[in-house]
Amino acid sequence: MKTLLLIRHAKSSWTDPDMDDFDRPLNKRGKANAPEMAQRLITRGMVPELIISSPAKRARSTAKIMASEWSYPKQAILLEEELYLCYAATFLKVITKIDDDFGAVAIFAHNPGITDFANYLTEEIRIDNVPTTGIFGIQADTDSWKDFDLAKKKFLFFEYPRKD
Repeated sequence: MKTLLLIRHAKSSWTDPDMDDFDRPLNKRGKANAPEMAQRLITRGMVPELIISSPAKRARSTAKIMASEWSYPKQAILLEEELYLCYAATFLKVITKIDDDFGAVAIFAHNPGITDFANYLTEEIRIDNVPTTGIFGIQADTDSWKDFDLAKKKFLFFEYPRKD
């Protein structure tokens, strides 16, 4: 079995309208939500063995904060250029390159791609929007990430900061 955690970056700052989108930092709420959501995954027993992130500052920062909560070495976070503002199909391209030694993987990325990909993965639920720091968990019945797309999948959960 392979477990995939799709995590949207935490809330980012818009205080500088001239700042390039790629360089936008997290705002105060984003910095508070990231460790909270990491702890929720610990409570679920869902700590990833591998973290892959978009290189955009807000995604990278979210991954680093959550990695710290999981005692995951920040320097081991893989930055994947293709995840910056990507389409749903790009996620599959990234997933097929994952080493099969990893059973649970977290991918930090952006909307609308992350919402589109979550909806592609299951028909059990439909998500209008993965909010900032939202986490979509799914499990695939396969031993190889290369077979993830065609494997039978089981929806695990959809968690986000303001969920009751």
